[in-house]
Amino acid sequence: MTGLPKNFLQRMQELLGDEYPAFLDTFNRKRSYGLRVNTLKLTPEELKRKVPFHLTPIPWANEGFYYKEEDEPGKHYYHSAGLYYIQEPSAMAPVALLGVKPGEKILDLCAAPGGKTTQIGAALKGKGLVVANDINLKRAQVLAMNLERMGVTNAFVTYESPERLLEYFPAYFDRILVDAPCSGEGMFRKMPEAIDHWKPEYILNCAEIQREILDHAAKMLKPGGVMIYSTCTFAPEENEGTIQEFLKKHPEFELIELPHIEGFQPGRPEWVIDGHPDLKKTVRLWPHYLKGEGHFVALLRKMDGNEKKINPYKSQINSGEIKEFYVFCKQNLHTTPEGHFTLFGNHLYLTPPEVPSFAGLKVLRPGWYLGQLKKNRFEPAHALATGLKANDAKRTLPLYDESEIHAYLRGETLQRQGDKGWTLVTVDGFPLGWGKMVNGILKNHFPRSMRWFF
Repeated sequence: MTGLPKNFLQRMQELLGDEYPAFLDTFNRKRSYGLRVNTLKLTPEELKRKVPFHLTPIPWANEGFYYKEEDEPGKHYYHSAGLYYIQEPSAMAPVALLGVKPGEKILDLCAAPGGKTTQIGAALKGKGLVVANDINLKRAQVLAMNLERMGVTNAFVTYESPERLLEYFPAYFDRILVDAPCSGEGMFRKMPEAIDHWKPEYILNCAEIQREILDHAAKMLKPGGVMIYSTCTFAPEENEGTIQEFLKKHPEFELIELPHIEGFQPGRPEWVIDGHPDLKKTVRLWPHYLKGEGHFVALLRKMDGNEKKINPYKSQINSGEIKEFYVFCKQNLHTTPEGHFTLFGNHLYLTPPEVPSFAGLKVLRPGWYLGQLKKNRFEPAHALATGLKANDAKRTLPLYDESEIHAYLRGETLQRQGDKGWTLVTVDGFPLGWGKMVNGILKNHFPRSMRWFF
């Protein structure tokens, strides 16, 4: 790879010493590719039996596999069915190390585009809550789309600043992931365009932002809770340096030693001024030690503090307001989703019961998006389809022919006989989306934003 900044290379040579030639050589090699199985839909073993890809396990992620570039899993219809998420291998490490358990309340504070959030959602197994936040609305919209594709139904998507989230979620979460905005040095090989944005002063700007984000995140964590801090950069100022400053300011936190899985290297306290020996408990993922890009991960536990009682959200909707939804369910589903309903305009959501009152918060998705109430009818959302099992629907249309599957994913109508009404289109028993059968024609309701153009 050419075009790497000279001052970046000089700094890395000074830091790495004898390791530098091996590090530099990684920029002349092809990067590794990874996908993570969506265990909300199937097991890793089941996916391996189904796909024609060349899959080998990723050591630090039980659901993760390397694949070969020529496999092109993004062009397979299983991707549209949400059976896996294409994710850089090293990027799977932070959530794998977070230790999510079903039923917990989790915050992904810098969540877009959603790789780590969907990984959290799978670990929760539909129980508990993941609050997924990105301050940028457009990025949050991509995040919401990926959560919907993967069938995560207990996500609450916001586009707020950490300060504003703190007003609603003080000492609330069991676990927090801060995958912080950073200078992106670890992604130079994967995303060469990141090189164009890199400047030495950018590192210090990022470190300042990271420390501010961590300060707010710390106050949203319950006593006894744990927080992962991660970056995709090599810069010590943003890694060991940020953690060192955080621990000085927050004595109620301690570093937890992370397992040194194959290829993981300890943090480098000697790279920051007066670096505390405990910084060795963090880990660095280097491209010259493992098959993946550059990452840094630290696990922090909050030892004391006061847990706050928060008033839970209570739905103010009565059944009469959403009667069209109940009619739809009776006509088209074997079971009716129940719980705390939320209406945003005429858009209906099922909100996780763990959520506090959220009036005034910038919310993009207050839970599982069920669909839209229209005049005398209910139109189901794509997210409703992907959150269901195939046998939840009264009418399904299994597609077997690959050309027909591709036609559906391109948004084309299909000539098929079947009972009139909303129909769940499936492939190999997994929902792809909705269609509406009318007079031997399946009208296509696969979202325009997700349609295939190849």
